[in-house]
Amino acid sequence: MLDLLIRNANLPDGRKGIDIAVRGGRIVDLAPAIEADAAEAIDATDCLASPPFVDPHFHMDATLSLGLPRLNRSGTLLEGIALWGELKPLLTHEAVIERAMRYCDLAVSQGLLFIRSHVDVCDERLLAVEALLEVKKRVAPYITLQLVAFPQDGYLRAPGAEQNLSRALDLGVDVVGGIPHFERTMADGAESVRRLCRIAADRGLLVDLHCDETDDPLSRHVETLAEQTTLLGLQGRVAGSHLTSMHSMDNYYVSKLLPLMAEARLHAIANPLINICIQGRHDTYPKRRGLTRVPQMLEMGINVAFGLDCVMDPWYSLGGAEPLDAAHMAVHVAQMTGIDAMTQCYGAVTANAAAAMQIDDYGLAAGRAANMVLLDARDPIEAIRLRPPRLAVIRDGKVIARSSRRTSDLALPGRPAQVSASAYAPRLAG
Repeated sequence: MLDLLIRNANLPDGRKGIDIAVRGGRIVDLAPAIEADAAEAIDATDCLASPPFVDPHFHMDATLSLGLPRLNRSGTLLEGIALWGELKPLLTHEAVIERAMRYCDLAVSQGLLFIRSHVDVCDERLLAVEALLEVKKRVAPYITLQLVAFPQDGYLRAPGAEQNLSRALDLGVDVVGGIPHFERTMADGAESVRRLCRIAADRGLLVDLHCDETDDPLSRHVETLAEQTTLLGLQGRVAGSHLTSMHSMDNYYVSKLLPLMAEARLHAIANPLINICIQGRHDTYPKRRGLTRVPQMLEMGINVAFGLDCVMDPWYSLGGAEPLDAAHMAVHVAQMTGIDAMTQCYGAVTANAAAAMQIDDYGLAAGRAANMVLLDARDPIEAIRLRPPRLAVIRDGKVIARSSRRTSDLALPGRPAQVSASAYAPRLAG
């Protein structure tokens, strides 16, 4: 007897009519027409069964704080940082937990079951760190929450940040973070990269730095990050997030930089929604897009993932824990409208993002944990196009969220009685 049997699903790799058998919280078989009894069966005809969504870059300590204590009128990164500095002294342990838990409820409804959140350590109280460590425990049965010790005001620039980062790691924070482009000088930024990578190497931890989140083409801290990754033997364990200055760099320099990143097996985490919103704010016209060079990095074999970064906080007034919004934005901003390219954008919020977070036991294969999401879409491209309802969200073999198919009743002479967003369009060929 199976615990769960999903029948006739489409998979992201193009297989169709696949049954997924689950027992004891694990996938025991994937094959057409599995003959078995199950405690629960779900008909997934014309639906996409996918590994769960992964957000490798988020700020859960700030989420849902929009308007506190005021709005970001300029829309710039620097005003957002200043606004967050005004809010930090007003934070309470209970309020941070309450907002984070509400966000996690929303994330589960979207099939977002793995999140890496940066948490600001430039507060002597480490209030947000302690609050999110508590949230991590509470949501562990259904969301894997990975925390990054993030010195928002600069590792070398902010008083006490060095000590606070070490204290946060001692408390159990998982990843070493930083923001080298926000240090006072380029030299200080490079030095912060060296020190932070050394801390990670000594402690056996991962690294994820906000790196070159600027329109300045001379902000080149990712070069130092790649060099230190290789020097310290951290290959595959380091991520550079944002990397927006690369959009403004000259092609000759980038032709040197990308091989260095590939050699270091650096993960690149772009945040398409926020990057397109915040970057280019000082431009008149033509305005720069700001998103890093996603297609070129993929061509070099660099693992590229997309994060949501912000939802209703000092930097971004919109959002809804929808990873497919990030993929949808990237398709447009990076002009990745080919069939293979759009499929890569889906991978950037699933398998690629899981690789950036070093998540084991991920994916749809026999023997893996039965974590998945069933979408009212026939394939990854349709999922990006429609951002459809999640018919079922499954964690360790248990359905933890359900939604209904998206259909509309029509009252039009000579036309069908219903139309479904997931079925009205022709299939893409090729």
